[in-house]
Amino acid sequence: MSRAFVKEQDDVREELPERPVSASPNVVTPRGLALIDQQIEACRALLTKGQYDQDKPVIARASRDLRYWTLRRSTAQVVVPPKKVETAAFGTRVTFRRADGRMQDYAIVGEDEADPAQGFIAYTSPMARALMGKSAGEEADVPGGAVEIMRIAPS
Repeated sequence: MSRAFVKEQDDVREELPERPVSASPNVVTPRGLALIDQQIEACRALLTKGQYDQDKPVIARASRDLRYWTLRRSTAQVVVPPKKVETAAFGTRVTFRRADGRMQDYAIVGEDEADPAQGFIAYTSPMARALMGKSAGEEADVPGGAVEIMRIAPS
């Protein structure tokens, strides 16, 4: 069979869908901005390695992620957490008690820096929306039931 009719694997271009970008304002804490910068550097390093290795899937993934993080960096609006807080808001850390007595603690942060397992929730999440505007001693109806807010502090 002629090579003209055989599709070469090396000719296949890796196509990845773009990462979805939230329509919400891209507000970040100073920590969040630093995390975005770290992601950009990691993507650049991965892209350089992929180009050196001529690894097309790695190049495609790193290029896509670099486009995402560069866009997020260009639209980032840094909000410095308040020094004194009375109500839960962006950049604050909220400690609350659930009905079963469990205590939980979350910082309300930007979407890209959210990591609930590490105690960081996005300001757009249902949990954060239920907490924002509340003060210590108040109740909030959060996913999973009502909670009593015990403490609010700068994050």
